Amino acid sequence: MVISVLMAALCFALAAGTAAADPAVWRAEWPATDFSRHAVPYEEIRSGGPPKNGIPAIDRPRFVEADKADGFADREPVIRLAIGEDVRAYPLAVLIWHEIVNDTVGGVPVVVTYCPLCNAAIVFDRRVDGRALDFGTTGKLRHSDLVMYDRQTESWWQQFTGEAIVGSMTGRRLTMLPARVESFGRFRATVPQGKLLVPSEPDLRRYGITPYAGYDGTAWPFLFDGEYREAIPPLAYVVVVGDEAWPLDLLRERRRIVSGDLELVWEPGLASALDAAVIAEGRDLGAVTVWRGGAEAVHDTSFAFAFRAFHPDGILHSE
Repeated sequence: MVISVLMAALCFALAAGTAAADPAVWRAEWPATDFSRHAVPYEEIRSGGPPKNGIPAIDRPRFVEADKADGFADREPVIRLAIGEDVRAYPLAVLIWHEIVNDTVGGVPVVVTYCPLCNAAIVFDRRVDGRALDFGTTGKLRHSDLVMYDRQTESWWQQFTGEAIVGSMTGRRLTMLPARVESFGRFRATVPQGKLLVPSEPDLRRYGITPYAGYDGTAWPFLFDGEYREAIPPLAYVVVVGDEAWPLDLLRERRRIVSGDLELVWEPGLASALDAAVIAEGRDLGAVTVWRGGAEAVHDTSFAFAFRAFHPDGILHSE
């Protein structure tokens, strides 16, 4: 199994006792954050290694039309977002190095996020009380999930839930928007003039290469010390819809699951971004779409441990 230099660094940080939460220490880096307000125990927040903005968000996204894009393989995963007639795709090959894109789609300010450690690809409306917030990375993790911050108040937000957990915004939630992870080939075939995010500085990172090679084949998530007692492995993929989840293996076996007004559909042809060093060569996870009453539903395909950590009373279906 290939473990990248970055993953080895994370292992070392964990073995060395990665710094736990300490607002007294954080204030030097976060003078504008109101640490008197928080919705979670501070001991659940850990340093992931990088400092504030050490993983740089994309604030001025650059796009090309999908049918004019070079350097992307058909099986590569992209986050597809459609608001009105504005349809865009954000390759995980880019997001895996940046984790956050601040954008405006169909006139709606959005933040497109990806946490590799949870495989959580989630899009939010970034307006709160009519004001558009801009997001960056804190360098912190909670339950192995990305903790973001907004630049307007420097409050900290949990990526998996969209909830502000530290600072003046504590308790507020961002609205999740329907989006899906599909292959670049499918996106290009269905929306050839759709906008595809491309690196503004192609030489800045090793785009197309994952620094998390082999991660989704490991036995335990990195920088996660919570309890996990489910029958399926903690890094098993699950399709999350609200406080319910279905194992991806179950959906792959059945191809289609109907539960109440939900319809979950699986089809092959989508590479894992967390398997082979070259993303396009990753094993076939398959793409998932979820519908509710004929409209695309908010959903995500992430890891079982993350679902259980953030939905302790949620339903993890076994059939």
